[in-house]
Amino acid sequence: MADARRSLSRYWHPRHWPLWLGIGLLRLVCSLPNRAGLFVGRLLGRLAWALAGKRRLIVARNLELCFPEQHPDERRALARAHFEALGMSLIEMGWGRWASDRRLVAVTDIHGVEHLKAAADAGKGVILLSAHFTTLELSGRVLALHSPPFYAVYRKNRSDFVTDILRSGREVSAAGTIEKRDIKTMVRQLKAGTPVWYAPDQSYDRKGSEVIEFFGVPSMHTTATSTLARLGRAVTLPYFPRRLPNGRYELEILPPLEDFPSDDLVADTKRYVEVLEAHIRKCPEQYFWIHKKFKNLPDSYPDYYANLGTDLEASKKT
Repeated sequence: MADARRSLSRYWHPRHWPLWLGIGLLRLVCSLPNRAGLFVGRLLGRLAWALAGKRRLIVARNLELCFPEQHPDERRALARAHFEALGMSLIEMGWGRWASDRRLVAVTDIHGVEHLKAAADAGKGVILLSAHFTTLELSGRVLALHSPPFYAVYRKNRSDFVTDILRSGREVSAAGTIEKRDIKTMVRQLKAGTPVWYAPDQSYDRKGSEVIEFFGVPSMHTTATSTLARLGRAVTLPYFPRRLPNGRYELEILPPLEDFPSDDLVADTKRYVEVLEAHIRKCPEQYFWIHKKFKNLPDSYPDYYANLGTDLEASKKT
């Protein structure tokens, strides 16, 4: 059975007050016009860039591995743009929670809704197969305006308060939330014909995962999507958002993956990775490079983050 989300009113202990203050300030910024709000987000991202330390090095290493053809100056500019996108994601998360439907509709375009409608009309469950982009939280609100009620998958944070903040935000859009390891609930919802919004691109352990190249670099990827589609008898629709240079947002629901799932979990997962890579190339600064994408590999593979501490000390001297 899915975990019940606790009310945010339970978190009034003084140790939570700094986070409540941050939420209050975010609420004020989200009342600004869109361009002003994104400007504040970019400033927050630039501040994060200055203070990030090791996280900045993780981003740099990920970009070095994935885009070796780029000049170092290009990758550094991309890393800075990524931190600006992270700052803007805070504002967009606030809009996803508090903005009116009218405000969001005015700045978004969504394509491919017919694929979702066709699956729903056929009584099929739908896996809305996404990934961790900085525009993720805002895209859920817009999706809800064009989709039957859906469930959103979440990952627990080390802080219960942060977990419940994120869950409550997603539940503004979704009918409910499902913890990422709760496969039974996902399958049950899919069998009932309910869409499930799922982003399986971050694999933090080796259980149920395989080594599959991501931008040509070995990486751990969960193969659960194929299993979910088979057990839930579901159609799988890739779904990706992006922020455009003019401040608008484009959300795209792609046609269903054909002959999916197959009998080959690895081949199925490779198909997802290929589609994901193609979208990342459209807006590379908006993917979550701040995580260690290439960690937890088997011992026979290199540790791509082994010398980050040395790099950090060197960066402090320059």
